Amino acid sequence: MRHMERIGQEQGADNKSRSNRIAKVIARSGLCSRRQAEVWISEGRVSINGKNITSPAVNVTNKDNISVDGNLLPAPGPPRLWRYHKPSGLVTTNRDPENRPTIFERLPKDLPRVLTIGRLDITTEGLLLLTNDGDLARALELPKTGWLRRYRVRVHGRVDEAALAKLKNGVVIDGIAYREIDARLERTQGANAWLIMSLREGKNREIKNVLTAINLRVNRLIRTHFGPFTLGKLERGAVEEVPSKVLRDQLPANFQESLKPQRLFDAYHSR
Repeated sequence: MRHMERIGQEQGADNKSRSNRIAKVIARSGLCSRRQAEVWISEGRVSINGKNITSPAVNVTNKDNISVDGNLLPAPGPPRLWRYHKPSGLVTTNRDPENRPTIFERLPKDLPRVLTIGRLDITTEGLLLLTNDGDLARALELPKTGWLRRYRVRVHGRVDEAALAKLKNGVVIDGIAYREIDARLERTQGANAWLIMSLREGKNREIKNVLTAINLRVNRLIRTHFGPFTLGKLERGAVEEVPSKVLRDQLPANFQESLKPQRLFDAYHSR
């Protein structure tokens, strides 16, 4: 902490004019992820000092006026995180080409602009993390972050526990390699059974694809854990902010710094 304070004191004035990639700055504002910012730039939706750009290979400083769709970029605040109990039947995109309802239409109106950390399928329920920080969203949804995702899964069919145990070795299905999955039988319920499944990667439709390959049909999927954060007793459709101290204690060191005083925020962004 003392070392970081010195960095802030020594670099404070200089950091004000240091540059960062435009997509990173847009993501840090909370408007979108860095990847989405690059798409917006390529579409000509971003301008710097009144001039439209189409390449993300541009650096900016806080002296530059950045606009998206003609609106000035909002100033970044400290990273914040919310737990959301996603109901089944909602998609996690901002706009759906099929006009299906989205989570953003159901979130509380007083919530600031937020991004999802990863996605859940339309029929998947449970814990979805939301943040106002595009860089944070990108960092936490990457497999290399190593955070465990845990699910309760209801399946139809006869459960072969030996087949579940083999998932710990990883599996290849239709040419797609899935990493280690810890799966165990929780209980049976007539023709259905409940499983507990834990994984660290979370590829698209991973659980459904893997279980289909061992003759089990998923008919309910609930995410209960994402890293150190749990669904707990959060009611369906409810949103609850993670206290800043809890967030600071759980995040990687570079994001812990951005939760500290403004001089450290500047030091973090100058890297």
